[in-house]
Amino acid sequence: MARQPALDEFGLIAKYFAPLARGEAGAFGLLDDAAALWVEPGQSLVVTSDAMVAGVHFLPDDPPETIGAKLLRVNLSDLAAMGAEPRSYTLATILPDWVDGDWLAGFAAGLAADQAEFGITLVGGDSVKTPGPLTLSLTAMGVVPAGEALRRSGARAGDNIYVSGAIGGAAVGLAALKGDPPQLPAAALEAAISRYRMPVPRLALGRALRGLATAAMDISDGLLGDLAKLAKASRVGAELGLGEVPVAQGVVTEGQPMDASLLDRGDDYELLFTIPAEAGIGDLEQRLDLALTKVGRITAAEGLRVLDEKGHFVDVPTGGYRHF
Repeated sequence: MARQPALDEFGLIAKYFAPLARGEAGAFGLLDDAAALWVEPGQSLVVTSDAMVAGVHFLPDDPPETIGAKLLRVNLSDLAAMGAEPRSYTLATILPDWVDGDWLAGFAAGLAADQAEFGITLVGGDSVKTPGPLTLSLTAMGVVPAGEALRRSGARAGDNIYVSGAIGGAAVGLAALKGDPPQLPAAALEAAISRYRMPVPRLALGRALRGLATAAMDISDGLLGDLAKLAKASRVGAELGLGEVPVAQGVVTEGQPMDASLLDRGDDYELLFTIPAEAGIGDLEQRLDLALTKVGRITAAEGLRVLDEKGHFVDVPTGGYRHF
């Protein structure tokens, strides 16, 4: 059977990506130089961008469907951290020669499934060839009522610190994919791998925190490092209790004490936020069906201090994952 000719840039866009732009009139079917989007009066546009590189942010042999989903979801997590509602996104694909039609079809299918789940539409982008590694970049846009966007810089001394979900599951999943699986039931191991490949953006929580949280951000580079960033942005300090942090199954070996460094691994994409002590979270857990755990408090003295299960301060790294 004769091999089908390779698609050029415009053929690739028409076949795999233009269908993802249906439903947004301002995308013009990806046929124009740019999109023209309308934002309702009284709304602010929230814009975020993340890039992913094979071997750094995902494993080269990960299924293309999950790569597409993760690329979109890490950006949606940033929108969640600002309390925004997803609207649209642009996509840049920098593709090596080995990427073929089957891979692109799977990648686009992962994006399409998440577009339907999270209510967001592709409106533009670019596709180019590269001799280097597969590189993907996505810019997501959302809207939030003017003046209600959540920020990192509003935490005040006395606020309580909360995290959503559980910490460390993605690191367990990555270890398993790299050939070092912990001793876990099969279902728990699959859940950990899913947390690494397809994080869950906490969009409903972000919206619910508008007008309630004093500060918020997503946990992408590790809990300790990201809490230190939030405290620095707010010009305050923070105390965190190791024994209070909800950890995913497999993070800590049964019978062993918590190692603080286990809390500074990336890819969790949970929300970290602060609430005035007198306000509390009320029935938010029940309404969202999501665990929200108090893990510490904001202090006037700057810096991050971590207490072990006995209430003793411990020295911990707080750098989080860094690219540079």
